[in-house]
Amino acid sequence: MKGLFPILSALKGYSKSTFKNDMTAGLAVGVLLVPQGMAYAMLAGLPPVYGLYSAIFPQLVYSIFGSSRQLAVGPVAMDSLLVATSISTLAHIGSEHYIELALLLAFIIGSTQVLMGIFKLGFLVNFLSKPVISGFTSAAALIIAASQLKNILGFNIPRSRFIQDIFIDTIREIEHFHWLTFILGILAISVLILFKRYFPKIPAGITVVALSTLLVYILTLTEQGFSVVGEIPKGLPKFQFHSLQIEVVYEIIPIGIVIAIIGFLEAYSVGTRIQMKHSKEYSIKPNQELLALGLSNIVGSFLGSFPTSGGFGRTAVNDQSGAKTPIASWIAASIVLSTLLFLTPLFYYLPKATLASLIIVAVLGLVDLKLPTRLWKADKADFVMLLVTFSVTLFFGIEKGVIIGVGLSLTTLIYKTSEPHTAWLGKVSGTKHYRNLLRYDNAEDHPNISILRIDARLYFANINAVVKIIKEASISKPTLKIFIIDAQGISDIDATALDGLSEIHSHLNSKGITLKITSVIGPVRDKLFKSGMIELLGESNFAPSIDEALGNKENSKLRFQTQD
Repeated sequence: MKGLFPILSALKGYSKSTFKNDMTAGLAVGVLLVPQGMAYAMLAGLPPVYGLYSAIFPQLVYSIFGSSRQLAVGPVAMDSLLVATSISTLAHIGSEHYIELALLLAFIIGSTQVLMGIFKLGFLVNFLSKPVISGFTSAAALIIAASQLKNILGFNIPRSRFIQDIFIDTIREIEHFHWLTFILGILAISVLILFKRYFPKIPAGITVVALSTLLVYILTLTEQGFSVVGEIPKGLPKFQFHSLQIEVVYEIIPIGIVIAIIGFLEAYSVGTRIQMKHSKEYSIKPNQELLALGLSNIVGSFLGSFPTSGGFGRTAVNDQSGAKTPIASWIAASIVLSTLLFLTPLFYYLPKATLASLIIVAVLGLVDLKLPTRLWKADKADFVMLLVTFSVTLFFGIEKGVIIGVGLSLTTLIYKTSEPHTAWLGKVSGTKHYRNLLRYDNAEDHPNISILRIDARLYFANINAVVKIIKEASISKPTLKIFIIDAQGISDIDATALDGLSEIHSHLNSKGITLKITSVIGPVRDKLFKSGMIELLGESNFAPSIDEALGNKENSKLRFQTQD
């Protein structure tokens, strides 16, 4: 039961002091969620109230099934932008049909994540390298920030997923520039940044929301052309079923799969980063996270929630405020619920420029300027990968950025492993140790013996490179009698590599050279045994170490037997 419901383990031994920590964190996150939820709903092209719905139910569900105790689930900027750019071509933004599609998209995303969890596909997160994630996230943050220019500048700009189109349209419409809206937006951004730096304990978001709302109300700035949120419905959403029209579902399934992966990647990255501080208390389980996030989106989709995930900013606040268990999420949800039931009239005069400033400040913190500099110095290939992912995402859209990023990660992985690291070893004089001839001046190469250490798993993509290296070595050293493969760094071997090993044996045998293999780990030894490779090479040609292989000590024979 605890595996399916991690909350049971989290609440074991729950105490008053723990509740006090959870209460403090829950209040902090709840106060942050109210303006943030409305801002992200606006970013998604939905009425602000749907941001409040999305801030309640998904995090309650996640708190029961999620393996992270600090992750704060709710609306996030990137998913909100993807919602707007993906379904705005199918329905008019803000219309009933648009809202239905946004909720249906949340259901499809949740279903995708649950299926991924059931089929144990959490490992997919490993195929996105840090440079790709950084490039993608930084570009998406800039697109999201640019999409809010219309609310900061005070005039309408057509929605677009391409940053160049946003800037072109902004220049075209610049004659409608509204000075008062711009001044309020810049002031709001400045206050948010200053509070974050100098007064981190004060809830900057709700403070800016309250002050700007009062300012607009007292000075009747709506008469001066200010755009405000307007009326927000009071109370809980109605439970509603989705209209599963096949043609519509087919239209949004592709983007649903993309957002499902991105949402999981966001939540998992944030969750693991925070979990490192609590490594002795619990661990993050990728497949459990998929199930929890999926169920959050599915349940939320029936109760007015658009796609949600784990937000870095909220999670950081939750952790820094002392959250110990998922109870903090219940308290945060109760704050948003209270707002829905009693406080929505207070937000009528909330300027959209203020919500835009909240989005801009939140997402610009995701732009990573340090990693590109570090990669330029340390690894040019990773720098290029980051730059390509960043550029594709920025100029061709977030979806293409994800696809290119995954492709680059896989291509780089295959390329790097197709040329496995190897080292020619020689015996260090006066010892029984064998070291890299290029790194140790006192390592001696024997004219009749070649020793090659392979530091990689052997599989279809790199075995040809290994075969080539050994064949060339056997030709360049005519006095060679014994060839030893030091296999301590070989973690696995597949069928193609086994065939390659057989080819190596045949080639060396034809030249009168004996092939010996040392330091084979258990799983690889089992495969050699089952494939008949032990019989082909001869059991006497396997040894625990290089020195023993050359000494032919009878008491050093390996036991070849498979493990059940």
